[in-house]
Amino acid sequence: MNLPLIIDKTYNNKDYSATELPKAEYDNCTFTNCVFTDCYLTSNSFLECEFIDCNLSNVKAKGVTLKDVSFIHCKMIGFPFNECNSFLLELNFKDCNLSLASFYQLNIKNTNFNSCNLESVDFTQTNLTAASFTNSNLEKAIFENSNLEKVDFTTAKDYTIHPEKNKLKGAKFSENGLFGLLSMYGIKVE
Repeated sequence: MNLPLIIDKTYNNKDYSATELPKAEYDNCTFTNCVFTDCYLTSNSFLECEFIDCNLSNVKAKGVTLKDVSFIHCKMIGFPFNECNSFLLELNFKDCNLSLASFYQLNIKNTNFNSCNLESVDFTQTNLTAASFTNSNLEKAIFENSNLEKVDFTTAKDYTIHPEKNKLKGAKFSENGLFGLLSMYGIKVE
């Protein structure tokens, strides 16, 4: 299916929870203050796009292509990234609420999560090699059989990571964050 191509367009203050976003390939577009709550984004493509101050909570994202897409100050509760087209998937996040989102089994190397709320996010079997969790909250985030090699956790907080169930070679942690690696062993750090 060939989608219409939309290039260099800016969308401001649109509510796509009421009127569906047209199926298209969006290239170098910017979405600002848009609402996508419970929206079907199925099969749309977003290439080199920015979402700023948008609400993308509980969207349906099966087959969505996200290549070099940035999300800035967005609410994305329950976003199913694991349903997106995994080919060329490239994402960056700044000051976003990604609670309950799923990155299950995705390859998202070098992804930046800057000042994000990642409570109860599923990173099971996710390749996060060289990702960064700068000033991000990882409370109850699930890391199991994940590749966390060279990941920067130095300013992340409230994570629990089982060293025996994840690849951690070269990962960076602050001294204050070591408890998140030891808590499952019942060790008391004082």
